[in-house]
Amino acid sequence: MKIFVISGFLGAGKTTFIQALSQKTGIDFAVMENEYGEAGIDGALLKRDRLKVWELTEGCICCSLKSDFASSILTIANTLAPEYLIVEPTGVGLLSAVLNNIGKIEYDRIQLLEPVTVADVHCVEHYLKEFGDIYADQLKNTPRILLSKIENASAEELNRITATLHTMNPDAEILNTPYQNQPEEWWHRLLQTPLNKQRTIVLPEKDHAPNLENISIAGITVDTVNELLELLTALLRGYFGAVYRAKGFVSIGGQWTKFDIVDKQYTVAICDPMPEAKAVIIGQKLNRERLRKAFTAAAPLLYRPYTANPEAEYVSKRGKYFPLSSVR
Repeated sequence: MKIFVISGFLGAGKTTFIQALSQKTGIDFAVMENEYGEAGIDGALLKRDRLKVWELTEGCICCSLKSDFASSILTIANTLAPEYLIVEPTGVGLLSAVLNNIGKIEYDRIQLLEPVTVADVHCVEHYLKEFGDIYADQLKNTPRILLSKIENASAEELNRITATLHTMNPDAEILNTPYQNQPEEWWHRLLQTPLNKQRTIVLPEKDHAPNLENISIAGITVDTVNELLELLTALLRGYFGAVYRAKGFVSIGGQWTKFDIVDKQYTVAICDPMPEAKAVIIGQKLNRERLRKAFTAAAPLLYRPYTANPEAEYVSKRGKYFPLSSVR
């Protein structure tokens, strides 16, 4: 069993990359999903793509779930024995610890491949400032960094972020073009390159404890798309606390809709039917009572005056305003 670790901070696009990996290679691999929150959102999306998914929630595989993580890998290897196991750690996990944990149980039937780290080009500078130790650990301990969400990035921003990453990890291969355009052999090489045992894993100086909290809400209901947009705008503007990440899906008028917040941007898109409507919100000083009320359609939209007409505009991380038609 070959183990391929796909690291990256909250909302970087790890699950999207796994979906692309499945489509590009056509390989039937298994996935171990470690989400930050009680409700599994990404696992449901991967299961929809008919992938075999194991979910580990309510803890981090690099620390509190360390023994469960190792036991799960050994169980999968000794019972199901897939050719490939994709491991997606939580966005606030240490890549160094995940690699060390797998290394302790590696033997002739388990081989660790070179990991990759997915980095949202628009969030690199902010996350290095806000979550330096964790984010730097993910960037320093990988031989390959994939920049995501670069479609709307300027050449100046791409060059600046690439230079920053090269400074942190001079030996890393940094892909600052759309990974979707890579040739077939590039995708297959990801699943064939063993981890270089001579490469030094940079361990953190102290144990990490992200100053973040999360709330998972199942059975959410939203009556209209405009109400969803108002709610997302209120999340962005601090009505419920400082929100760094939110994601979920809900049926609106019979149409299933997926929503995401990463840093100071949101996206909304239609999606295939899901087993359950649910959401996960990650941030600081979250008002749990307000959040639970807001995600039930029966609750009064008390945040509506706070959102300043989200039907016409939304806020990006750069503080500019864009027409709703640009939100996908």
